[in-house]
Amino acid sequence: MASLQRSASSSDSDPQYANIDERKRKRMLSNRESARRSRMRKQKRLQDLVQEVSALQKDNSQISERISVATQCSIEMQSANNVLRAQAMELTERLRSLNSVLQVVEEVGGYAVDIPEIPEPWQLPCPIQPIMASVDMFEYDG
Repeated sequence: MASLQRSASSSDSDPQYANIDERKRKRMLSNRESARRSRMRKQKRLQDLVQEVSALQKDNSQISERISVATQCSIEMQSANNVLRAQAMELTERLRSLNSVLQVVEEVGGYAVDIPEIPEPWQLPCPIQPIMASVDMFEYDG
């Protein structure tokens, strides 16, 4: 305790010690201020990261929703394609059946009938063009 009193009394009376104490005090204040700014920067950085995480989670959920919608559309398209493939196969069989009837008519009736060729698998030369048909095409006038 006596040494504390001695150093305190010596710093009060000695200007060199007073100058050192003043520098220590200024350094301590500067360090405190620097630590405060550092804590504020860390807190700001944390807030920015939390906001970024929130934005990324929102984006992630939107992307997941879009993937879900696209997957559902894909499933629906695959189902529609399966139906169309089945219909194409059915129509191919019907066309084969009609061709066989035309062959019988040609052989038995003696009529010259143009029997179309059925491509395998059933493909149109230009898939973009729609097939135009009407009921009148298959009526028998005979």
